[in-house]
Amino acid sequence: MSSEQWGAAVRLLWGPQVRSARGPKRGLTLEGIARAGIGIADAEGLGAVSMQRVAGELAVTKMALYRYVPGKAELVALMVEGAMPVPVPVPVAPGAGAGSGAGGGGWREQLESWARELYEGFRRHPWMLEATVGVRVMGPRELGWMERALAALDGCGLSGAEAMDAVVLLSGHVRGIAEQERAAGPGGVGAEGEGAGGAGEGPDAQLAVMLGEVMRTQGADFPALGAALASAREHGGRDQALEFGLERILDGLGMLVSRRAVARRAGGAGES
Repeated sequence: MSSEQWGAAVRLLWGPQVRSARGPKRGLTLEGIARAGIGIADAEGLGAVSMQRVAGELAVTKMALYRYVPGKAELVALMVEGAMPVPVPVPVAPGAGAGSGAGGGGWREQLESWARELYEGFRRHPWMLEATVGVRVMGPRELGWMERALAALDGCGLSGAEAMDAVVLLSGHVRGIAEQERAAGPGGVGAEGEGAGGAGEGPDAQLAVMLGEVMRTQGADFPALGAALASAREHGGRDQALEFGLERILDGLGMLVSRRAVARRAGGAGES
């Protein structure tokens, strides 16, 4: 979306949500338009969404739809906002102390929950992976998700820039795993899912199956890879990339938070 289009998107996402009195259907709303686009994208992908298709779903003309939404870029912005669940704050834990974040369970538990919910959102609406890249206007719900993650780190001793980077790091990991699953598809790659394992297997399991044939003949040239694959099979071959990466990122943040806490205590002791 170019800077010239931002004004229209800002007005649609942040302006008063009123029903238009114009057009053949007075009951048409921005929320209803977004839902129609979301339905198409969920079923056929973002590429299938067009002003013409959405107008057809709503039984109006394309020109009538333009009275509400000026173009596809703004339509996609409305769809992203509509597909985002309302960011419900985590209840405050009794006795939560400094560095516990704005919600309950401490900053780590809050960010872990946040990341899992984001991942499930991408699984429900895979097209959002494509729709939420680049510089663009974000709506209240999407900014609410960012606010929730940053609030979890409140009081942890990180600068604002570090907290933002932490959120970007977490969301990048979640997006990467969701992208891999989207590319693998529900039944794997290949014709009708053949040759990539059973339906529902994740990308890790599919990769292991793909590599199996090569490793049977070329395994001697790749001993470390062979040992890793053997270990994965021994432990059930379960997809763990999301969990492993999430835990390691949070471990690293925990070390930084601990160092900052030590520095604050040392600074306080020096002043006393």
